[in-house]
Amino acid sequence: MTGLSGDGVQAVSIGAAKPVGRLADRVFVGLLWGCGIFVLVLLGLIIAMLFHGGLPAFRAFGLDFLWTATWNPVTENFGALVMIYGTIFSAIIAVVVALPLSFGIAFFLTEIAPPVLRRPIGVAVQLLAAVPSIIYGMWGFFIISPLMAAYVQPPLIEWLGPIPVIGDLFQGPALGGGMLTAGLIMAVMILPFITAMFVETLESIPPMLKESAYGVGATTFEVYKNISVPFGRTAMVGAIMLGLGRALGETMAVTFVIGNATRLSASLFAPGATIASTIANEFPEAAQGTLKLDSLLALGFILFVISFIVLALSRYLVRSNLKS
Repeated sequence: MTGLSGDGVQAVSIGAAKPVGRLADRVFVGLLWGCGIFVLVLLGLIIAMLFHGGLPAFRAFGLDFLWTATWNPVTENFGALVMIYGTIFSAIIAVVVALPLSFGIAFFLTEIAPPVLRRPIGVAVQLLAAVPSIIYGMWGFFIISPLMAAYVQPPLIEWLGPIPVIGDLFQGPALGGGMLTAGLIMAVMILPFITAMFVETLESIPPMLKESAYGVGATTFEVYKNISVPFGRTAMVGAIMLGLGRALGETMAVTFVIGNATRLSASLFAPGATIASTIANEFPEAAQGTLKLDSLLALGFILFVISFIVLALSRYLVRSNLKS
């Protein structure tokens, strides 16, 4: 109407726009629901595919498939114990090596490093995450393995091999590759992920807490031990479990250096295999409908279960830290 004032026109316009706004909001909420359901459906399809594909192997071998160390495609006798052991053992080595390095780098960047070094080192750590895993594998095969065979493994075998119990970890010939080398390569790979989360956590600590500690005479180490780590331990636990999950599923880098031998050994220097490396090596040769292909799919399902257990454990640890 021509007689309406400016305020009236504005009120009419807003009132006319309300149905359109409600429709857009409903569409937006529907899209969000679709995104969330898509994740669940995708995850369910992956689980169903792996379980259905590996079901013939579980039927053929039963639960013995989990703790049988034999993997013989000729006789079609398959067991997952060697690969499960290699997956968990090499991932633990990676976390044990990467954890103190990540702590040191993160605290250096947030507390010690001068501004002129903080940015270059931070960028360098981030670039490590951008390196493809196959490059890490080639670096490990051509550089790290020869160095391990020439300078690291022989003295460890000589010094630690004769010690009872512990010496079993340092037995065998110095081949360069093996579980320890694979763990070291994966430690470098997960280092940037853990370090980045540690840096974010340490930077989120209120400066007043650290300044108060320094004000009463605390040293840098005491501030780190009593202020920084307790304040950010929940996020740090999540970062550690993220690194562990990343190491569990690594494929190409491990395939280059672990030796790919399907036999069980307690030695850190002995060649071994992981679930991911075994699937990568033998999947192209597994014909459709064979028990070997079914066993490889069963290995994939087991790896998914292991990853789920790690995720559940991380959530439990995070909640425990929040409560304490």
